Amino acid sequence: MPPHRTATVAERLRLMSGELTAAERKLMAALFANYPMAGLGSITDFAREADVSTPSVLRLAKKLGFPGFPALQEELRSELSAQLQNPIAKHERWAADAPDTHILNKFATAAMENLSGSLKLMDHRAFDAVVALLADRKRQIHIAGGRITGAIAGYLATHLQMARPGVGLLPAAQSAWPQYLLDVGRQDVLVLFDIRRYDARMLDLAASARERGAKVVLITDQWISPIARLAVHSLPLRIEAPSSWDSNIVPLFVAEALVAATVNASWRETEARIAVLEAISDSGRRGK
Repeated sequence: MPPHRTATVAERLRLMSGELTAAERKLMAALFANYPMAGLGSITDFAREADVSTPSVLRLAKKLGFPGFPALQEELRSELSAQLQNPIAKHERWAADAPDTHILNKFATAAMENLSGSLKLMDHRAFDAVVALLADRKRQIHIAGGRITGAIAGYLATHLQMARPGVGLLPAAQSAWPQYLLDVGRQDVLVLFDIRRYDARMLDLAASARERGAKVVLITDQWISPIARLAVHSLPLRIEAPSSWDSNIVPLFVAEALVAATVNASWRETEARIAVLEAISDSGRRGK
């Protein structure tokens, strides 16, 4: 059975990835390399980009629950429009569709649906691979976020700094990023939070870090930031809420899960580090 119609094309592909043929997996990879723009050209161009036949494109569209390729493209165009929505447009849409219940209930329902939907689509292998990178103490970890997601980036950085050495948070001032790139090397990891109305400067940051040999990890939304084509691992999450702004509840949940898994992966070293931190903190309190 095809996925529920409210799922994005990317989410449907992930849900059905185990059922895809080799040709259909090529099409999924081509689409994800430049999502959703790669699927908005002609069917011939899309097939050529994936090195498959045009009938393979038609079969994939029908497998995803669409009557044909034009309907698939219509959905992709709708997703592109959703990516670009500003807070005013989001508020007007939610206000028009809002059920007659209290905002607390509406928001709680949306948050729980976002979490369950994200977990259903989460690639556990990708999550585990990100944890392996974060737990590898031979690697320096650099973390950055956007205007809103910068707070989650800081939260992740603070907790990882307590768990292991070599963790740094890039400053909010993007003009300072080039000098931080000087310290990014081939063994390093750059973790980026980027949700819709994607940050072009962050895409440039990811490209520069990759050129320097770093591995880029992306935490994004269901419409998928363009940074995904540069990332070794991407974790797409659901973020919609009955609000003018998107919800960061699920990205924060994933940040905490990454910390917990990273700590578990190297607990002995982390335990010793926390013990030293506690001793330093106790010494500071006694000195007051």
